[in-house]
Amino acid sequence: MKLIKENIFLLSTLLVLVLYSFTLAPSVVQIDSGELATVQYTLGIAHPTGYPLFTIIGYLFLNIPLGLRKITQANLLAAIWCSFSIYFFAKAVYLLMNNYNLNKKDQVKKNKKSVNQISFSDDQKLISVIAGSFFLAFSKTFWLQSTSVEVYSLQTFLFSIIIYFILRAYFSKEIKNWFYVGLSFVLGFANHMTTLLVIPFAATLFFYKEKFSSNSIKIIVKTILISLPFLIIIYFYLPIRAIQNPIMNWGNPINFENFWRHFTGKQYQVWMFASLDAAKKQLGYYLSNFPSEFTFVGLIIGVIGLIYLSKTNRNIFIATLFTFLFSVLYTINYDIVDIDSYFLLSYLIFSIWIVFGFVYLYEKLSKRLRNNNYIIPIFVLVIFIPFVTNKNNASQNDIYIFEDYTKTILNGVEKNSIILSYQWDYFISASYYFQYVENFRKDVVVIDKELLRRSWYYNQIKRNHSEVFNKIKNEAENFVESVKPFERNENYNANILEQNYQAVMTNLITKNIDERNCYLGLELVQNEMQRGEFNLPQDYSLVPVNFLFKVVKSKNYVEAPLPNFKLRFPKESNKYIEFIRTSVATMLVYRAVYEIQFNKIERAKIYLEKVRKEFPEFNIPSEILNSVGM
Repeated sequence: MKLIKENIFLLSTLLVLVLYSFTLAPSVVQIDSGELATVQYTLGIAHPTGYPLFTIIGYLFLNIPLGLRKITQANLLAAIWCSFSIYFFAKAVYLLMNNYNLNKKDQVKKNKKSVNQISFSDDQKLISVIAGSFFLAFSKTFWLQSTSVEVYSLQTFLFSIIIYFILRAYFSKEIKNWFYVGLSFVLGFANHMTTLLVIPFAATLFFYKEKFSSNSIKIIVKTILISLPFLIIIYFYLPIRAIQNPIMNWGNPINFENFWRHFTGKQYQVWMFASLDAAKKQLGYYLSNFPSEFTFVGLIIGVIGLIYLSKTNRNIFIATLFTFLFSVLYTINYDIVDIDSYFLLSYLIFSIWIVFGFVYLYEKLSKRLRNNNYIIPIFVLVIFIPFVTNKNNASQNDIYIFEDYTKTILNGVEKNSIILSYQWDYFISASYYFQYVENFRKDVVVIDKELLRRSWYYNQIKRNHSEVFNKIKNEAENFVESVKPFERNENYNANILEQNYQAVMTNLITKNIDERNCYLGLELVQNEMQRGEFNLPQDYSLVPVNFLFKVVKSKNYVEAPLPNFKLRFPKESNKYIEFIRTSVATMLVYRAVYEIQFNKIERAKIYLEKVRKEFPEFNIPSEILNSVGM
C-alpha cells in the first residue's frame, strides 16, 4: 500500500495512458494531422510558427521501431504527452497543497497559534489531486488532444511543466529556481506561442514572493539572458533545415525576412483582434461550450474550489483567476473556427479549482460520514462522470474516413495527374502523409490553390514537382514579384497581383494538360468558377469523375469508373465528416446528370442508387430522379 501511495501519480498517469489508447485515432484525421505527421517523419518545416521542438522530438520518436504505422505512432506520442501532462499537473497541485498558506486575515480564525499553514491529510491531498487530474484528463477538448498528432498535446504537457516550476520557485528559498522557470518557458515558446498565456501566473506569483524591487528586476533580466539563447538555438532549426530544402518547407525560412514572417505567424495575424463582434462571438461560444468540457458536476465543483481558494489563499486565488481571465479574454480575440485548443490553459487552471473543490467536499464529507473509507468510492463515481459523458465526443478510434477519402481521390486519377484544390482540412493535408510517408501515389501532383497565394509555396512546388513548375516558371516568377510588397506590408497593385495569381492557376492547367490529366476540386468549381474569379479557355470542359472534375479539351463523352469505392464513416460525426458526405454525394449526383446528358440512363441509375444507399439523408432533386424513372 505504501508503494502504491508513493507512486500514485505515476500509476494514475499510466492508467490515463491506457484509457487514452482505446480512443486513439488509427489514421490521419481532419485539419493538420497529415501535414504534422509528415513534418515529423521527414524532419520538415510545419505551418507557422514552425514548432521546432514538436518536430524534432516527433522525428526522434517516429524513428523508434515500434512496428506501428507512422501515423499511429505519431498519434500515440500525442497520447503520451497528454498523459504525462496529467502527471506534472498532479505534481504541481500536490506541491501547492503541501505548502498551502492561509490568507493573513484567516490565520487567527483557523486557530489561535501562530501558524499560517493549513494541514491537509495525506488521503485528502492524494484523493483530491487525483480526482481533479482525472477531470482534466477526461475533459472534452483536453482528451481530444490525446487522440491524434497535434502541437497542442505537447503544449498541454509544457503548460503543466511550466506551472509546476513556477510553484516550485514560489515555495522555494533558492533564487535559481526562477531560472528553471525561464528554461521551461523556453520549451513552451519553442513549441507554441500560446505559452505567453502563462506569463500572468508566473508574474503574479513572482512579484508576490520577490516584491517589486531592483533585485527582482535583476532576477528577471538574468533569467531572460540565461534562457533566451536556448530559445534562439532551438529556432535555428528552421533556417538550417530550410537551407536543406526538405519536402515540407512551409514559409521557406531561409533568410531573416522569411524566418521572421514565419516565426511571428504573420499570415494568421489578420485573424487576431479582428473586431469586437468576433470577440463577442468567440466568448459566446466559450461560455456555451464550457459546461460540456467538465460536465455540470465538474463545473459546480470547480466553482466551489474557486470560492474555497478565495477564502483560504488569496495569492493563489488571484494568480489563478488572473491567469484564467487573461487566457480567455486574449484567446477570444482570435477569429478562427477551430479555436477550442486555444482555451486549453483556461481548462487547466479550472482543473486546479476542481482539485480544491474536492478538498472542500472531502472536509465536509469526513465530518458527516462516520467512516472516511466511503469518500473514495463516492469520488470515484463522481470522476467517472466526465469519462462516460465525453468518451464518444473525444474518441477517434474509428476514424478512417480521411484516409479513405484521400486515397479514393488519389486512386481515381491517372498516372502523373494534377489535382488543384483547397480542401486542406479533408484531403490536402492528409495527402502529404500518404504520398511522402507511405509513398502512396507519389506520382500525383496535388496543388493547394490557396497556398499558391504565398511566395514560398513555389519553391516547394519546384522542389517536389520540377517538371510542373517549369511549365509555369514565368507566371510563377511574375506572381512572386508582385506578391512580395503585399507580404512586406508595402504598397502593392491589387489588380496586377490578382491577374498574376489567376494566370498561375490557368496556365497550371493549360500548359500541362497535353502531358498530364488535370482535375479540379468541387469547391473550386462551385465557388471561384461560379463567381467568375477563375476561368478556363472556352474550348475546355469540366467532367465529374469520382470526387473531382476532370478538365478536358473536348465535348465528347468521358467515361468514368462506376462508384465501387468504400468509405468507412465513423459512428460519431462532425462538420468535417459531414463535408465529405455532402461532397461525395454531390459529385455522384453531378456524374448521374452527366450520364443522363449522354442518354446513359442505366449508368446514371447506378450513381443515384449509390447516393440513396450510402447517403440517404442527401436530397436528390426530384427532376433528376424522374428523368431516369426512379
